[in-house]
Amino acid sequence: QVQLAESGGGLVQTGGSLRLSCTASGRPFGSYALGWFRQVRGKEREFVAATSWSNTDYSDSVKGRFTISRHPTQNTITLQMNNLTPEDTAVYYCAAKYGVLSLPPEYWGQGTQVTVAS
Repeated sequence: QVQLAESGGGLVQTGGSLRLSCTASGRPFGSYALGWFRQVRGKEREFVAATSWSNTDYSDSVKGRFTISRHPTQNTITLQMNNLTPEDTAVYYCAAKYGVLSLPPEYWGQGTQVTVAS
């Protein structure tokens, strides 16, 4: 059974930092891109960042503030989020897809809430 287990969400003040983690299990993920989407209630889910073994990608809204990394031998990714603003408030979902992480992914995590207070 494939699982994407997220952790690390919470409440932070504007300008603060949070670190999200996601561990994938249940199948080999060596050729899979792993990454993050986020969703605000009432809006569509949007791409945040993704990493494969050869490439990383960020949305323009987080570029320069967020850093995605992948453990070299484990199916674990982290998202370091710095200089957070209230506009970053959302439920963050870990996702996985063979090759390139595009919608729809093959697998979703359950989501973790990030709230940035002004």
